[in-house]
Amino acid sequence: MLNLSLATTQDPRLLDAVQFAIEHETAWSRDTENQAWGVHQQDPPPWNRLLGPVHGRGPVSGVILQDGQLRAHWGEPERADLTFSIAKTYLALLAGVAQGRGLLPDLNEAVHKRVPGIGFEGEHNAQVTWLQLLQQTSEWEGSCFGVPDQVDRFRSVKFQAKEVSGIKGDARPLQAPGSYWEYNDVRINQLSLALLHLFGRALPEVFDEAIMRPIGASTDWRWVGYDNSWVELANGQRVQSVPGGSHWGGGMSISSVDQARIGHMLLDQGRVNGRQVIPAAWVERMRTPCAIAPFYGCLVFLNPGHSVFPSLPEDSYFAVGAGSSLTWVAPAQRLVVVVRWINADHADGFFGRVLRALA
Repeated sequence: MLNLSLATTQDPRLLDAVQFAIEHETAWSRDTENQAWGVHQQDPPPWNRLLGPVHGRGPVSGVILQDGQLRAHWGEPERADLTFSIAKTYLALLAGVAQGRGLLPDLNEAVHKRVPGIGFEGEHNAQVTWLQLLQQTSEWEGSCFGVPDQVDRFRSVKFQAKEVSGIKGDARPLQAPGSYWEYNDVRINQLSLALLHLFGRALPEVFDEAIMRPIGASTDWRWVGYDNSWVELANGQRVQSVPGGSHWGGGMSISSVDQARIGHMLLDQGRVNGRQVIPAAWVERMRTPCAIAPFYGCLVFLNPGHSVFPSLPEDSYFAVGAGSSLTWVAPAQRLVVVVRWINADHADGFFGRVLRALA
């Protein structure tokens, strides 16, 4: 049984690691009005602006679980903060729900075959598969809610083990779908739109029903879209498509405690209290390295050869968001570690201290 009572006595072995995290807070302002706040500031105009709502953040916060027991917490672990690209991992969980329900039997199937008419037509985009979208190798071309995929071409993110040779936003020539890895939020938003049409229901509703309620999550989380991301489904219902991050605003706001619940569900191969929430095979599929980018699975970062986090075991995997927000799952050690708003340059130092303390 998962024990997440914040009244639990904290493990004194973790005091050094927690203090290290607190002392290495991100340089991001806590105020969204600050000109240095947000991923969109790095985009070429006119796309360097917000399309959806955002809100200020709390302090460095986090939760450490080992074998389902709460070992430490700090900051404001019950505060629902923006989690940026960790929402990508939650899209991968929804894809697992879809597969478990028989809606997505073949990841190598072209997307347009199940969800026609939403931008996967044409000689190039008709080749794009679900797996390619989940591994960020799709090379999908187009605009999603007014933002062209070119905005995120030549993008570089902190933990990718891959060099970028151009200037962000330049018109990098596209490769064949499946042959080039690139972190691209427009393509992720297109995946979210495809999942929305696949379920025929608003994704936050599915996420709540299929994942958050079964794991015992709070009701404080929210997942919102852009002002212009309302779409009409085949049944005539008008719903908002949600992004896989907060690059242009919107996205997932969630507490560290609820993120730890999700992480523990993954640690237990998709099971919670004896119930299979996500197929166990899907959890393994998420952790399977992409052939051309072995540091990445299905919307999670991996750690082959200790290449992403040198201090941590190779079987570790991570949900990663700007800011930095990080969820680390360590299967062999039965660990789930959530840390929010830490300076990314010091994340490995923090994780290493946790591992040494609990080894």
